[in-house]
Amino acid sequence: MAREIILDTETTGFDPKTGDRLVEIGCIEVVDFMPTGRSFHEYCDPLRDMPAEAEKVHGLSAAFLTGKPKFHEIADKFLEFVGDSVVVAHNAAFDRSFVNFELEKCGRAPLPEERWIDTLAMAKKRFPGMYNSLDALCKRFKISLDSRDKHGALIDSHLLAEVYLELQGGKERALELTHAVAVNAVSAARAGGYGARPRPLPFRSTDAERAVHADWVKSTLKDKAVWLKFDLPELAPPAAE
Repeated sequence: MAREIILDTETTGFDPKTGDRLVEIGCIEVVDFMPTGRSFHEYCDPLRDMPAEAEKVHGLSAAFLTGKPKFHEIADKFLEFVGDSVVVAHNAAFDRSFVNFELEKCGRAPLPEERWIDTLAMAKKRFPGMYNSLDALCKRFKISLDSRDKHGALIDSHLLAEVYLELQGGKERALELTHAVAVNAVSAARAGGYGARPRPLPFRSTDAERAVHADWVKSTLKDKAVWLKFDLPELAPPAAE
């Protein structure tokens, strides 16, 4: 199974090299393009002011962020969550520049470019010449934006996961994966992969009820009874004398 991390960040601006800092990071785990329910989310104190233009986008004020963990305090938890998985982001170069700046600043190795997938590049290839922001893609794929009124790293990661699925083939892809999982489960069961129950389940019917049912199957359905496929002992033909 393919594990990937969908990631989004919020920042004080556009360029960490000119003093801007990461203030929020949100990640969700997806396996075979489907969210697993596991996530990572932290606000970070940037140790600086918050420009009004940036606050209008994400709603995070300097007062709110004061006292939140510094990035170096959450770096190891973040790296542990990401592991060696591929990281998916929209306009990945932007998020990568901030994440790697913060990682290098606290002495951790950056996440190399080859580990990142850029959904903006994917969208531009699929919809050339069109507006391909995350909001635009959500509207194009009919993904509800009711869950947020401002940008937020974790909320946007969930939205991006849905967009990423659509860019990979959409609901048909999800059904294909679900079918594959179901087929594998059935195959494992037929092969005895799960083993016998340590304690067999008790009958929910009485001996008398099973005897009546067996008589009805033999007299009415005869050899056309689907019950015969389950090798029920009470339906077995009598032994030859």
